[in-house]
Amino acid sequence: MLEFERLGQYRPYALAVLRIVTALLFMEHATQKLFNFPPWQYGEMTTLFTVAGVIELIGSVFIILGLFTRPVAFLLSGEMAIAYFMEHLPISIFPVINDGDGAVLFCFIFLYLVFAGGGAWSLDSRRA
Repeated sequence: MLEFERLGQYRPYALAVLRIVTALLFMEHATQKLFNFPPWQYGEMTTLFTVAGVIELIGSVFIILGLFTRPVAFLLSGEMAIAYFMEHLPISIFPVINDGDGAVLFCFIFLYLVFAGGGAWSLDSRRA
């Protein structure tokens, strides 16, 4: 048990890795909406999806850099909650059926970043 307790010293770095990897995966959704890369397969691209793509692209860059992590993560968490309720929930209440698992996970990871901050390797930690 003591061996696992020593892992706590790496918490800021694990948080940074979580922040960066989450933002890189999230950026993929933005590039899909804005640049059709990877190709968009979900019907017609609407203005709402384009606006979401812009928010996701800019937000992803900020989260990767760890700049204004808390307010940006709050915005992105809210966007993912709205996306889930607008796009996924009408299909089914179960995320595994309505393809909303990603939206739920992004929502709660971003919500966690609101409270945890950017961790190591963030511009926020350098500004402090």
